[in-house]
Order: sequence, then structure tokens, then C-alpha cells
Amino acid sequence: MRLKGIPAAAVVVVLSAIVGGVFGSRTVSTQDRVMERYRIYTAALAAIESQYVEPAESALLVEGSIDGMLRTLDPHSSYLDPRSYSRMREQQEGRYPGIGISIQKINGEITVTSLFEGSPAYRAGIRRNDVIARVGKRKEPGASGPDVVWEETKGWETDEVVKRVRGPKGTTTEISIRRPGVDTLIDLTVERDQIKITTVRTAFMIAPGTGYIRLQDFSETTNDELGDALTKLKSGGMQRLVVDLRDNPGGPLDQAIAVSNRFLKKGQMIVYTRGRIRSVEEDYHASEQGGYIDVPLIVLTNRNSASASEIVSGAMQDHDRGLIVGETTFGKALVQGVYSLSNGGGLALTTGRYYTPSGRMIQRPWDGAFDEYLTYSYRDQSGSREHAAADLKYTDGGRKVYSGGGIEPDHFLVGSVEGFNPTRFARMLRERGAFVSFAERFTKEGDSRPAAKSAAAHKVAPGWQMTDAMVEEFKQFIAGERVRVDEAAFKTDVNFIKAMIRFEVDNDLFGIEEARRNLTKVDPQAQSALGYFDEARALLTMAKKEAGK
Repeated sequence: MRLKGIPAAAVVVVLSAIVGGVFGSRTVSTQDRVMERYRIYTAALAAIESQYVEPAESALLVEGSIDGMLRTLDPHSSYLDPRSYSRMREQQEGRYPGIGISIQKINGEITVTSLFEGSPAYRAGIRRNDVIARVGKRKEPGASGPDVVWEETKGWETDEVVKRVRGPKGTTTEISIRRPGVDTLIDLTVERDQIKITTVRTAFMIAPGTGYIRLQDFSETTNDELGDALTKLKSGGMQRLVVDLRDNPGGPLDQAIAVSNRFLKKGQMIVYTRGRIRSVEEDYHASEQGGYIDVPLIVLTNRNSASASEIVSGAMQDHDRGLIVGETTFGKALVQGVYSLSNGGGLALTTGRYYTPSGRMIQRPWDGAFDEYLTYSYRDQSGSREHAAADLKYTDGGRKVYSGGGIEPDHFLVGSVEGFNPTRFARMLRERGAFVSFAERFTKEGDSRPAAKSAAAHKVAPGWQMTDAMVEEFKQFIAGERVRVDEAAFKTDVNFIKAMIRFEVDNDLFGIEEARRNLTKVDPQAQSALGYFDEARALLTMAKKEAGK
């Protein structure tokens, strides 16, 4: 993905340029058509501003018209308001100044939904599900009055809290949190820092000689993070590797290329792009010899693996370099130019499509209303999808692969949520945050942080185990939260429920790596994938022979 700038100008002028094309090099007739369209648009805008039953704000009208125009093109071309554009840039850059929390407005309260491990908020003892009840401003030196002037956040939107909490590195912010089960507010002074958005969240040995890397996202720091993780695993005796791309939505193209290059020989194609304009048409090859070309590789994917994840998995599959295991990926592989607009917003515009080395178009087709496309992740994952003859392609070693519908795995293992395939009931529990809320009942042994007051509160140490009593306690807990317990579904989902409770407790108390390490031990997809390393090794041998021809 490339960032391109549009000269600072009125948004409406930018809109007319996008609709009609760029002036200057066009013929007179083309310019006439552009001006006619522009006149139609401005006449409509003027009529709305002057005649609509209520005053209408021009900026909102223009933004809405841009968004509406883009919705006629494809599901991914979109208008980004200034807030969304700023967040996208932070995600791409992999860092921002703040205290390291994500917040949402839940039931009218500003609630902490996640923390970055090692961040100022994490070190201060803030936990998920804490409510930011107040924010404060410390008085200036020498000023009279209380040390901190507090303002309640009731009725605030998340943007206002973000604006108050973020600030330059080294400065402090005052926040007061309400924790379920704790009678009084907890006042905290948190020093701001540069927050690094880590995309390689975990790297550990999943089995003797077998490394595991969870690549959660792609940002401008992903390849460097991956390099550090690979070095760590190699020093720990890694001989085989699992790269987990499940639920990875993608990111910058250059990072997908760099990640792929680590497992490919110099000169091998990684991806190519084709579009309407010549500048979009590029071929991308491995620029150097990868450092891990001899390591047997399994790549885990699922229905939510998209974009850069599909570029990596497609390149590994086409060159017979790694075995793809799991589910068919989402099928989003559009080249998008991100154009900055003069109002601080941005325009994500599709300019081309990605193709794997064998010539597969990764992008799925869409219907006119995008309805089927947007619900496609819930499609059948049995591997029985019919293919058109024109979609048939071949890997370097002659294996059959297919175009136009994401990356199909070499071995289908259905597991839509953390490697499991839970019922709708269990998915509902997860979406409502039931496992996170129940995890509040657990604290570390020796931890003095305020915890939920409960006769059933648990103090645990690393390596703790779920018990049947805890499962029954969870059932009573969700019933108390006005959730109708589906006994049959609960019994079906009990292993998933146990896994999610432990994952959320471990994540809260011992960190994401400990949580993921324990989850992979019971993750059906991950554990089944380990059984395919003999095939992955044979695939690597075949790839070497093909490369030597």
C-alpha cells in the first residue's frame, strides 16, 4: 500500500478531479465532460444548502457524497474521515504517543477493551473491562486548589477521552478507573510513552524442535519483528516452523514482500499487480536469499486471513515452499492508493489487483450490493467448492491450485474461532465479553491489586489448571448476567469455554505469550497442523529439486 498526496485544495475540488479525471493532459472534450459533471454536482450541493428543510453542513455533504460515490465501485474503496485516517496511519507506522490502551463506549461507559503488554497502562495495573470514570488535570505549580481537578466521563464519546489521555512522551495523565467488584474509584497517574503496536505478538516453541510465530497484523515494523522472533527461535533449537496468519487482516505490501523473502530464494516471484494504469503494473521478486529457505514450514490460515496474509501464504504455496493448513482465506487482494485530502481525511482507492506467482487472482468477485461478499467469511469450508476450468493454476511442482477466491489450504481444518468451531451460543458469549468479565475473578498469587469481591475469587499462579468447579461457576456467572444458558450447546462447547476462560485469565495476569502458549496446547487446528510436518518436509525437498532444474 502506498501513500500518495493530493495538493491541499478544497475537498469539493478534489472530488471533482476524482470523478472526472485529472485536468491538464486530457483532451478538450474530456475536460468538457468533467466540467459538466462538476456543474451537476455543485448545482445539487447548492440546492441542498439553500433549500433543504434544515440547515445542512457543506463539509458533511461533501464527505457523504464521496463515500456514496466510492460505494458504487467495490467493497474496499472508502472515504476515511480525519479520525479514521489518523488511526490507519498509526496502525501502518506501528507506534503512537499515549498510555497503550484501546477503549470503547459500552453501555454508556468508556471501557478498556485491550492493553498493549508492557505499556504504561499495563505497568500501572489497568485491566481490561476497567471503566475510565474520570480524567483529571493536575494543577500548575504554585496554583491554589486541589492537586487534581477531575471531570467525569459520563456522556463522553471515546474521542474526547483519547484526546485527554494522549500526549507527548514523558508527560503524565490523570485517570480514575472503576473496577467491577471494587467499591471505590482507583486514581492513577500514568506517564505517557511512545506506544509500539507489536504485530508479532508471540514466538515460542510449540513442540520440541518446532517454533511457532503468531503474526497478528502487518505494519511498517513487521519484518524487523519477525527477524527478531526467528532469531530467538533458532537459538532455542528450531528445526521446523509454524507461522500463524489466522485472523490477520493484512497491511503494507512491502512488509508482505519482506516477510515472504525470508523463506524464498533470491529471484523467486512473490506477487505481481495489474491494473488500469501502467504505474500499477509491477512484479515483485525476492531481492536476496532468504535466511530460512531450508526450514520445513506450515502456514495456518482461516477465513479472516486477508490481504498481505494472502500474499505471503500464496507465495509459499505456489513455490511449494510451505504447506497451507486451515481454512480458505478471505479473498481481499486489491492494490489501494491512499490519498490524503485537505480536510485531514483520506481516500482509499482501488487501483489494481494482486496475483500470486502462478497467476492466481486472490480477490473474490462481489455482487452489486456487496451483500454476498461481506458475508462470505461464513461460507462452507469443506473444500468442496466448485471451480471454473479457467481458474485452474499450478504450483512450481505441478500441484493444482485455483484462482479468484482467496487462498485455499492444502489441508482443510475448520476452526472459525481460535482454532475451534463453536456453536452460535459460545460465539455469542465471546462477543459479549463473558470470558473477559469472568476473568476479573482471578488474580495472581501475591498480587495486591484490587480485584472483584467474590466468595469465588481465585488466586492463581502460572501453570494453573481449569477445574470442573470453575466451569460450573462460569455457568452460574453468565446466568446471573441474564444470559439464557443453552445446556446442550454448553456441553458441546465445554472445551472451547475452558480454553477461552484460561486464555483470558492468562492474558490478564501473565501476558499474551503465556496465554497463547497454553491456548495452542488445546487449539484443534494448531495441534492437527503439527501432524503435517512430514508432508511439509517432503514439499520442501520437492521445491529444492524444482529450483535446481
